Amino acid sequence: MPEKYHIETRPIPPRRPRVGKYGIVDWREDCCRCHNCVKKACIYDRHREETNYIRNLTDVDALFFDCMGCFSCVQDCAKGLLSLSLNPVYENLGNAYWTPEIIRTTWLQAETAKIPVSGAGYKGRFSGPGFDAMWTDMSEIVRPTRDGIHGREYISTSVDIGRKPAFLHFEQGELARPIPALVDLPMPLLIDMMPDQYRLSRLEPAMIKTARKTDLIALVDYRSLPKLARSQLRHVAFYLDQGVKMPDADMLRQTRLVEIADGPDVAERIDAVKQIHPEIVAVVRVALTSDGVERAVKLAEGEVEAIHVVADLQGNEVGAERPRFIKDMIRKIHRDLIENSRRDEVTLIAGGGIALAEHTAKAVICGADLVSINLPLLIGLECHLCRRCEPGGSCPAKLEQVELDYCVGRMTNLIAAWHGQLIEVMGAMGMREIRRLRGDVGRAMFFEDLEEQTFGKLFTSGS
Repeated sequence: MPEKYHIETRPIPPRRPRVGKYGIVDWREDCCRCHNCVKKACIYDRHREETNYIRNLTDVDALFFDCMGCFSCVQDCAKGLLSLSLNPVYENLGNAYWTPEIIRTTWLQAETAKIPVSGAGYKGRFSGPGFDAMWTDMSEIVRPTRDGIHGREYISTSVDIGRKPAFLHFEQGELARPIPALVDLPMPLLIDMMPDQYRLSRLEPAMIKTARKTDLIALVDYRSLPKLARSQLRHVAFYLDQGVKMPDADMLRQTRLVEIADGPDVAERIDAVKQIHPEIVAVVRVALTSDGVERAVKLAEGEVEAIHVVADLQGNEVGAERPRFIKDMIRKIHRDLIENSRRDEVTLIAGGGIALAEHTAKAVICGADLVSINLPLLIGLECHLCRRCEPGGSCPAKLEQVELDYCVGRMTNLIAAWHGQLIEVMGAMGMREIRRLRGDVGRAMFFEDLEEQTFGKLFTSGS
């Protein structure tokens, strides 16, 4: 049995004041000072912590927002002096897709590397747009041998990137063609480049170091390549946009993966890379525009080893008036490849809109081999996800002041928390290997399918 994949983590406290969801309003002038004060009975001890916090207050924006929202003090106060209010800073975090709850959860995981668990149970929506309209099957959750990270069975999250031949051809007892090279990753995750509006030069070295620490691979635009040590190149994949010159041959030979932007000459560019480094795996990056799905399927019919399909930051089809969501586009590509008998030969990487650990499992169920992420790592650095990062601008997270060790620690913690959640989900579904989960839609329920089965006949004409 292979050694279990493990990521070393340590708590990385936030640099900036916490932004919590709730704040307690306290009208002290009418307090009767009763002996059974509800503040002393706070089950989370937040009121005592708030008192100590205020004594050491240094900044006017460093208010205390660690209330857990249990309402016990509000309900039990003898004179009704306490009221619970939402923090307006919290409400302004992110956007409609990258919600304040997603950002707060990401912060917590980046700080502690722990799986977010609420004793009050699930407080989210049971259905909604995007990945919220997809529910995973947890029918095996009671089996003690498959109880996620606490179980006795080994659950593998390892994936391969590269082309796998449909059959082996032998001549005189030997392989007629060599087996193509494969890149093995310990979990189905690729660290993608930051979008242009959030790209900060000091983040790339941290992402590369994080990739090395977690044994993953980070995509780096060759045009903005930072100074790299030879030991880091194994965990770096150069991204070659249209018109970008070929990488230095010595550097390229130290890498395992390269990503090439899609274009009319993509086959020639792959051949040029292979001439320098025959054992490298070439990935083609395809934007999920209106013809992105069809383009990905067409590329798979050739000799392309891996395809990286990328939606926009919200997981939507790029540039469409009524965009499809990434999970639906992944399912379409997966089904078309199966119909063309090409699915097992090519690796499919999905990026865009992957905001939570559960989205990784759901994307794999839809048909992806692995996913790529970028914004979750940025949010893990206490980013509020403003509309764009501008040098010299007023950044609430002070990202221009972040240190390398802080960035690497928070990013590593987040990846470790995602890996733990992936194992928990797989254990609950009774899956021992992430490769077997790919395209297994029987392990999930889709709201649109259930709605059609339940109400379709009622609204179908002529029924």
